[in-house]
Amino acid sequence: MESSTSSSSSHHCSQKRLTVTQLEQLKVEEKVADIYRLLDGVSPNIRSIMMELWRDKHIEFLIRGLRLLGPNYHVLDANRPWLCYWILHSLALLGEPFDMDFEKDAVDFLLRCEGEDGGYGGGPGQMPHLATTYAAVNSLITFGSQRALSSINRGKMRKFLLQMKDPSGAFRMHDGGEIDVRACYTAVSVASILNILDNELVKDVGEYVLRCQTYEGGIAGEPGSEAHGGYTFCGLATMILIGEVDRLDLPRLIDWVAFRQGVECGFQGRTNKLVDGCYSFWQGGVLALVQRLLPIIDKQLELPRIDGSTGSTYNYMSADLTGDLDQVESSNNNIEGNVLDSGFAFIKRQIKWGPLFDSIALQQYILLCSQVFGTFQHRNLQKPDSLVLLKYWREGLGTSLGSKGTTITLATASAVFQSASIAGQRMLMCLLCQRQCWVPTRTYWSQFILFTM
Repeated sequence: MESSTSSSSSHHCSQKRLTVTQLEQLKVEEKVADIYRLLDGVSPNIRSIMMELWRDKHIEFLIRGLRLLGPNYHVLDANRPWLCYWILHSLALLGEPFDMDFEKDAVDFLLRCEGEDGGYGGGPGQMPHLATTYAAVNSLITFGSQRALSSINRGKMRKFLLQMKDPSGAFRMHDGGEIDVRACYTAVSVASILNILDNELVKDVGEYVLRCQTYEGGIAGEPGSEAHGGYTFCGLATMILIGEVDRLDLPRLIDWVAFRQGVECGFQGRTNKLVDGCYSFWQGGVLALVQRLLPIIDKQLELPRIDGSTGSTYNYMSADLTGDLDQVESSNNNIEGNVLDSGFAFIKRQIKWGPLFDSIALQQYILLCSQVFGTFQHRNLQKPDSLVLLKYWREGLGTSLGSKGTTITLATASAVFQSASIAGQRMLMCLLCQRQCWVPTRTYWSQFILFTM
């Protein structure tokens, strides 16, 4: 009898010893479950309305931010190019045309953010930083006009990127700043789209990213740290752009990312963390990328594990695998030509798998649990969040739509939503256009000679 009482008391006490993280997780699960219960028993027409992307409301919210932001945004004074990018990219995804006066003002503003030796700072007169450089360049690319593209000084940009290059092969975010995978991605991505990526910039970047892949399979910000969704996207994208993606342990990476989609149907950024809206893009985007890597993944799964004195590794026979990835249009066979072309060849590859995550569930989570009038909510489903999450929620929604197969049409969008709204259809069409905006941009830069300073 004493034993039974003691066991019951011990179980009761263990329930009271839940950590803060566990308690927060239970709260979020309960809130999400309450929202999903609203769908039970409703007619298809009502369900269609509930699953609608409120395009006009989001556009209204974004346009307000073009000219005037609330006092809470003062903390982002060093991130003003990011504010441009979040707003511009969101409007582009929604198919909203840009006002010509605003484009002129934005290009002029970003020019004032450019550093004397290249790169872009967080505002006029601020220190150039790789993150704000990435945001500024992508803002100008989103405009896509002659004036916007010609405002970018590629010579200074390459000089700045080389200054940020670290002997380890990685990059620093700014002069004297931190070294991490995020810096590698922003530097390589900018160099790739501007057609200035070469051996000097790429040297040993792959080695650094490899050292950041953890035993779980995800990629950390730096060697020895915890795997993280944002860094996993940055690391994978970097390896694709430099043509070394076959060196990653892709099966293990897929396993880690796929298990980050929780019972709420959204993604968490790290193991045992709460679901968070931005990871709809960061984690969902990883799985969308690896859908195009089937030949490499198949090859890795076929190869036996080789146990050596330094631990267990895979022999990926990269010489055989990179040939499949680097099918480039250019007849230029030199190494730098292949580096330049690898990213653009990749985006033309067909999807040979179905979705590697529950794409329907992710759409449901985004549209039902995250959307409030004019914006999207943060992970705790209580406070409306800012322009940053608005962009990544939409990209996550587009990722879930685009993961269904090779060809995306309004018909497939309708099947995904069962009764797709006009807003959802427009959203999908904008995503299709946005994917292709990089091609004419690259074509514009390809007419210029690669700098070799």
